[in-house]
Amino acid sequence: MTTSNESLQQWVDEVAMLTKPDNIYWCDGSETEYQGLINQMLDSGDLIKLNDNYKNCYLHRSNPTDVARVEHLTFICTPEEEDTGPNNHWMQPTDAHMKMDDLFSGCMQGRTMYVIPYCMGPIDSSYSRCGVEITDSPYVVANMNLMTRMGQPALERIEQEDRFVRGLHSTGELDPERRFIMHFPEELMIQSFGSGYGGNALLGKKCHALRIASSQARTEGWLAEHMLIVEIENPEGEKHYLAAAFPSACGKTNLAMLIPPESHAGWKVRTIGDDIAWLHLDETGQLRAINPEAGYFGVVPGTNENTNPNAYNTIQSDTIFTNVAVTADNEPWWEQKTTGVPTIDWKGNPFTGENGPAAHPNSRFTVSARRNPAYSPLADDPAGVPISAIIFGGRRRTLAPLVYQAKDWNHGVLIGAGVASETTAAATGEVGVVRRDPMAMKPFCGYNFADYWDHWLQFGERSDNLPKIFHVNWFRRDEDGRFLWPGFGENLRVLRWIIDRCENRTEAVETPIGYLPHAEDIDTEGLDMQPSDMETLLGVDSASWRDEMQAIGKYLQGYGSRLPEKLSAEHRKIAELLD
Repeated sequence: MTTSNESLQQWVDEVAMLTKPDNIYWCDGSETEYQGLINQMLDSGDLIKLNDNYKNCYLHRSNPTDVARVEHLTFICTPEEEDTGPNNHWMQPTDAHMKMDDLFSGCMQGRTMYVIPYCMGPIDSSYSRCGVEITDSPYVVANMNLMTRMGQPALERIEQEDRFVRGLHSTGELDPERRFIMHFPEELMIQSFGSGYGGNALLGKKCHALRIASSQARTEGWLAEHMLIVEIENPEGEKHYLAAAFPSACGKTNLAMLIPPESHAGWKVRTIGDDIAWLHLDETGQLRAINPEAGYFGVVPGTNENTNPNAYNTIQSDTIFTNVAVTADNEPWWEQKTTGVPTIDWKGNPFTGENGPAAHPNSRFTVSARRNPAYSPLADDPAGVPISAIIFGGRRRTLAPLVYQAKDWNHGVLIGAGVASETTAAATGEVGVVRRDPMAMKPFCGYNFADYWDHWLQFGERSDNLPKIFHVNWFRRDEDGRFLWPGFGENLRVLRWIIDRCENRTEAVETPIGYLPHAEDIDTEGLDMQPSDMETLLGVDSASWRDEMQAIGKYLQGYGSRLPEKLSAEHRKIAELLD
């Protein structure tokens, strides 16, 4: 298979001249092709077939030096460093191309070069964007098959549009000293060398769908965001679509796959997307969202039938596991899995219990989104879904209330820009260290955050029909460290208030930081809560919030003269109200 698109064919020829592969293979995205890749990797030892209880499931073990995204080796390459911003690592494009050309030179000798045309989003959606990844890794091809809409239909769209993101990847020698991930926003190009880990090698995911797409979205007038999209249907059949951005360890996947508690009979929750949302204004000024991905690349540890039943059920078949442990009868195992006993750890060594965790803490599953019992068919709707509310959140022991609403769009952008989460002891050895992660996009925004916030603010001038913006905090604790809110499925009680606010069905208490619920408007019937818990959960401590606004102001000023005056004005307004 080749292509009628001259620019694509020319680029493939140029890459082949540089990398010198033994063979060139154009991927068609078929099931036959996928199974052939699986069999090839089983023969080579790159995959291990798991117990038939996990039908069509396989284990891949990474090089132990190659198990996570490498932020310090990830660069945005623009002519002017200021365009990249202090939120990114920068390299001049000419220097980056020279460095990468040297690494790629001859790197595919003895290997097959795979050409993967793919579409991020429904094939026939005007909101979708296409790309082509060239790689020498069959593991990457198999994962891209699960994660994107790849193959012949994507190629036909590329040939028609003559517009696509170019992604070049090679595992190289998996040498940590020869590992870089470069992004060239002005060229719509990604180059990744020296890693086989998904976040560095599946170029459709964070590299394209967020870093390049966020820059593309700024140019074209839309938003590419690190957000889940969830569909909520009440017993009367009314549906709402919420987009939510949380930093890691703040319950993002659990919310995307929320199961209504027994107290909410008749309510239905379906997953549109668990990680990324592309948001466009339609002709009425309504913000509509698509999930550009077709699969999940999720963290496995902690996933079980209690914490996230939908995710757990999703990965019982047709899944590629990466860096989990296995039991004596060859079933996958990870920490907090409630069945089985690990005998071989993620490195392939006998597990003794004394040589670290059995599964790597960042071990992953890759699976088609259609496997999710709560999958919404609207994930394939080319028109996307209308977003009623945008929700930001973080992990805060104190300070942030259970839920509050922005006063308007500009205030909501300030809330998003100030998103912060506290580290946990398990993650860092220190509890309560506050880290700013604006819109949960800190590792993923492909340009200067100051310009990104300005882009968000411009939507307030383009439409008077925008979603309402909220902030949630499921992690408030009392002085003894007890969680005050039960979380998980019970979070639907908070989402109900958010939806009621969007429909103007309930009142709120105006405070300097935003609109809060009346305590009686959050349904707590049947919950094991103390009478004072809701008072604490919905409390606003002015002194603490003055300190918080001072910290947010100091953070924002780090972006210098490019910081939008509208954002500074919004910050001053809230600070004055608190005073």
